Amino acid sequence: MQVYSFEPLAKRMAINSIVAYQNYISPHKGFSCPHRVIDGGDSCSDYIKRMLTNQSLTEAVKSSVQRFQDCTQASKTMTSNGFRCIVIPCCLPL
Repeated sequence: MQVYSFEPLAKRMAINSIVAYQNYISPHKGFSCPHRVIDGGDSCSDYIKRMLTNQSLTEAVKSSVQRFQDCTQASKTMTSNGFRCIVIPCCLPL
């Protein structure tokens, strides 16, 4: 009996969804990822896309949850430091 894994398909679908978001939504949303603004590194979408490429699906999901929490904290830091624009985290508060 052959056993099939849905992981490669799920990862590919997630990566393709992120690419679509980056190409069609992100350029028009009107704000930047707070984590990237503060740290100068990857946006959350770039980070998660990289994690999906380099880790198992389970590890990538765990990394994503932590990253979203870090991004929410970055948003709070920006607001408390007098950032004069509306700061919207790119992810839901987790």
